[in-house]
Amino acid sequence: MDHATNETVLGNFDNATTEHFSQHATFFRKNEKFFATLNEAGETTRYTISYVFGHSPLQQYLIETESGRFQVFPFAWDSRDEKEGGQRWYPNYQDEDIGVNDRLHWKQPMQNWNGMCADCHSTGLTRNFDTDTLAFNSHFDSINVSCTSCHGDMANHYKQDSNTLSSTLASKADTAISNDMPAYSHNTLSAGEQKAMGQWLLKEGDKIASWQELENGEYRPAKRDNSFMDTCFGCHSLRSSLTDGINPEHHYLDQFTPSLLISPLYFADGQIKEEVYVYGSFLQSRMYEAGVNCIDCHNPHTMKLKVEGNGLCLQCHSAQAYEGEKHTKHPSDSEASQCVNCHMPTRTYMGVDARRDHSFSIPTPHVSAKTGAPNACLNCHENNNDWVSKQLNEWYGRDSTLNSDEEKYVAFMHGEAMNKNEVLRLAHAKTLPVIKRATVVTMLPSRIETLSDKDLRPFIRNKEPLLRLAAAQAGRALPTGERLKSYKGLLNDKYRSVRVAAVNSLIGLGIDSAAFNQALDELDTSNAINQWRGEGNLNQSLVEYQLGNVQEAEALLKRGIKVDPFFEANYINLAELYRSQNKAALEKQTLEEAVKAVPTSDIIYYSLGMLNIRQQNKPAAVELFKKASELAPTNTQNWYIYALALDNIGKTQNAITVLKEGLSHVRDSRLIGLGMSFSQKLGDRESFTYFRSLG
Repeated sequence: MDHATNETVLGNFDNATTEHFSQHATFFRKNEKFFATLNEAGETTRYTISYVFGHSPLQQYLIETESGRFQVFPFAWDSRDEKEGGQRWYPNYQDEDIGVNDRLHWKQPMQNWNGMCADCHSTGLTRNFDTDTLAFNSHFDSINVSCTSCHGDMANHYKQDSNTLSSTLASKADTAISNDMPAYSHNTLSAGEQKAMGQWLLKEGDKIASWQELENGEYRPAKRDNSFMDTCFGCHSLRSSLTDGINPEHHYLDQFTPSLLISPLYFADGQIKEEVYVYGSFLQSRMYEAGVNCIDCHNPHTMKLKVEGNGLCLQCHSAQAYEGEKHTKHPSDSEASQCVNCHMPTRTYMGVDARRDHSFSIPTPHVSAKTGAPNACLNCHENNNDWVSKQLNEWYGRDSTLNSDEEKYVAFMHGEAMNKNEVLRLAHAKTLPVIKRATVVTMLPSRIETLSDKDLRPFIRNKEPLLRLAAAQAGRALPTGERLKSYKGLLNDKYRSVRVAAVNSLIGLGIDSAAFNQALDELDTSNAINQWRGEGNLNQSLVEYQLGNVQEAEALLKRGIKVDPFFEANYINLAELYRSQNKAALEKQTLEEAVKAVPTSDIIYYSLGMLNIRQQNKPAAVELFKKASELAPTNTQNWYIYALALDNIGKTQNAITVLKEGLSHVRDSRLIGLGMSFSQKLGDRESFTYFRSLG
C-alpha cells in the first residue's frame, strides 16, 4: 500500500477508458493527482485516487468515499506484461454486472479497505470503528508491511549481539506474551544458529529428508518447533477477527477464529475453491505434518521462492526418486514435469492472480468424478477421469494414494449419510490431519441428531487447540444439561477463540462466573469491532436477545441494515423478532423492505410466504413460495412448502408436478415421501410409481 504518486501508480491514467456492463470509467491525472470518473446507474461521479494497493500481478485503487472510509474501486490494473494479457484495466467481477443495489458493489462493506484489507497490508493497523457514529478512525504505524508486522517489539533489536544465541533468547524472552509462543523463532536466527539447531537431512536410501537436531554430537530425528508460523497465519488465512488489529507476539487463536475446510470454501477433498489463502490447505498437507514450514520454501522477507523450479522440492525430495520422466511420465523440459503443476495446481482469484494450492495433493480421479473436485491431470488433458485413472494404473499400479479414513472423509464432506458412530470415529481418526478432524467435529451439529457430553468430551479436553475450537463450535448441538458438564470448562481455555465460541452456546443457562463474564466480554468485543458489516450486528443481536435485552437486539438489527443494507439475514431476524412480539405489521413492513433491497433472496420470499400463510392469504403465499423455489432450486425446503401450500388450496395435482420439478434439481426423501402421499390421495398410480422408483 502506498500513496498515489507518479512513482507508485502503475495504471494508465492518460485519459484511458474502460467499461463493463453498466459501468463506464475514465482514468486521468491533473496537477500530479490521479482521478477516475465512473458512470453507473445513470450518474457520473469524479473520484480522487487516494492510495494504490498492490503491484503484482495487479494494482487496485482506494477511494475515500466518506471521511476515513476507503473503498476499493471496481476496476483494477492488470500489471502483468502485455504478452501475458496484462497492461489493461479490468473489472473486479468479470462475469457479473454489480449494480448499486448489490452487496458486492464497490461502496458496500464487502469492498471496504478499513475492515476487509487493512490489517494485513499495513503495520500496526487499528480499525477504530465507532458503533455510534458508524465511522472509521483507522490508524497504522506503517503504511506498508514493516519489520514489526512479523517481529513485534523491536526495541532491543540494536542492543543485542545477534551472533550470540543466548542473547537472542534472553531478549526475546522478555517480549514473549503467550505461554505457547516460543521465546524465539527460527526466522530470527542467523544461518549459523539455524544450522546449530538442526536441518533437513536426506540419509542414504531415503527418498524424503527428515528434520534432524544435534544431540550429543549426532543428528537425530526430532519434532520441529514451527510455532512461529502463527505470525504468518495471521494474514495468510481466511479468518474472523477477535481483536482490533494484529499483534505478532500474541497467539493466532487469541486473535482470530480460522475458517475450517467447509463448503463452499473448499472442495470435498480439501482442495481450495474460494479465496482462502494458505492456512487451511497447508495444515492438511503431509509437508506440514512432517515439520516443513513457510520459510523452508519462501524467503521470509521477500516471500519469493528460495529456488525456482523443481530444485525447490529437491531440497528434501530425492532427485533419483522424484526427478525425471521415471516419476513424472512427461518430458523433462515440459510444464508437466514441474512438481508444482501436479501437486500444487492453481486457481485464479481477483481476475488475474493465479495462486497455488498448498495441500500438496496427489491427483485422485475417482474423487474428482464423484465430487467435482479439481484434478491436476485434467488441467492439461481434456480426457475424462476414467482416462486419468487408466493412465495412473498403468504408470504406478494404482490410481489413488488415499487411505480408508481419507476416503471416508471425502465421502462425509460430499454429504454421504453416516451414522453417529461412523462420524465420531472419523473425528478420532489420527491418520487424518488435525484440521480435517476439526472440520468433522465442527460439522457434527448438522450431521448428527443428538450429541452428549461423552461424545464431545475427548475433543473438549484435547491437547490440539483446533479440536477444542471445533468442539466449542459444535456445542450448540448439546442439550442444555449436557452443556453444563465438561463443555463449560472451555470457558477457561487458554485461547480466546475457543472461549468466545464456547460462551456463545452457554448464554442464558444461568452461569455466573468470572470465566463466563470474561468470555462474554471477549465475545462482545469481537462483535463490536466487526459491526462495520452486517454480520457483526447480527451476531451481537443474538447475544443480546439471549440475555433478554430485546430492545438492544432490535437496535442492532436495524443498525446492521443501515451499514449493510443488502445483507438479508438482519431483515429476516428483525422480522422474526417482530413476529415473536406479535407485531405483524412491522414484520410485514420489514420483509417488504427486504424484498426491495435483496430481490434475489429466496429466504426472504419464503419468510414473506410464511407470513401470508399465518394471515390466511394462501394464494399470495403460493406465489411467494414459487418465487423462492425459482431463486434457489436446490433448496429442498422451498419445494416442500410450495407443494404443501398448493395442496392446501386444493391444487394437489399441481403440487405433484412441482415435486417432480423439485426432484429434478435435488433428490430428497422428504420430497419423495410427500409426492407418494399426494399421489395416493389422488389415486395417481403413475405418479406414485414414479416417486417410489426414486426412493
